[in-house]
Amino acid sequence: MDPKKILEQLQLRAAYLEELDLGYALDRPELRPASNRGPARPASEARRGDVLFEEPRPYESSVASPADRLRLIREEIGDCKRCRLCQKRTQIVFGVGNPSARVLFVGEGPGQEEDRQGIPFVGRAGQLLTDIITKGMGLKRQDVYIANVVKCRPPENRTPQPDEMAACLPFLEAQIEAIRPEVIVALGATACQGLLGSPVQITKIRGKWTDYRGTALMPTFHPSYLLRNPAAKKEVWDDIQKVMAKLGLSIRKS
Repeated sequence: MDPKKILEQLQLRAAYLEELDLGYALDRPELRPASNRGPARPASEARRGDVLFEEPRPYESSVASPADRLRLIREEIGDCKRCRLCQKRTQIVFGVGNPSARVLFVGEGPGQEEDRQGIPFVGRAGQLLTDIITKGMGLKRQDVYIANVVKCRPPENRTPQPDEMAACLPFLEAQIEAIRPEVIVALGATACQGLLGSPVQITKIRGKWTDYRGTALMPTFHPSYLLRNPAAKKEVWDDIQKVMAKLGLSIRKS
């Protein structure tokens, strides 16, 4: 992507965070909104990419339980109209699962069935993810947490635009902070790009551990890709076995 466009997207996201009364703690003033380009915060107070709140919001409280924090994040989203995806959605698809889950699955965005039910990963790709969780990992869906980079369905299931992702990412980031999983599984290139903050080639990074703000992150293929390319299931199973090993889960012999 053109560096100028990247800068524009960063500034757009920073402006959005300022609108929410959030300070986007970037150590380069030119990446802040033009209306708020004061001196950079000291490194001891902020790191590039962190989101700092001028006043703690309710869902940031260390006293609140993960479930309470998630509820408050959902209240903060409200009837969201922060980007164009609100125009054609049926409902917001927030996330589902165990608020104290050890593993968090992050996808791209809701599809048609998810938009109808308000629950992530309930269509054909969702059934495949459920099989991975239950038949592969030996867990239940309610043991894990499942969310998406954007919470409203993009028209015709297209890839979310950068400004749409920027509008939604603060809430995903807050969900991750509330849940504090041991492992994040990023399903597909868009999820990886949203979490890591830069374009990726999923074929090159899948199966390789990376880091999201101190949390182990495993990139793998999106279940919808497996529906089109069943042969890739073996690669995803290899990735999931690495996740299971990190979590100390026993791997079933086929």
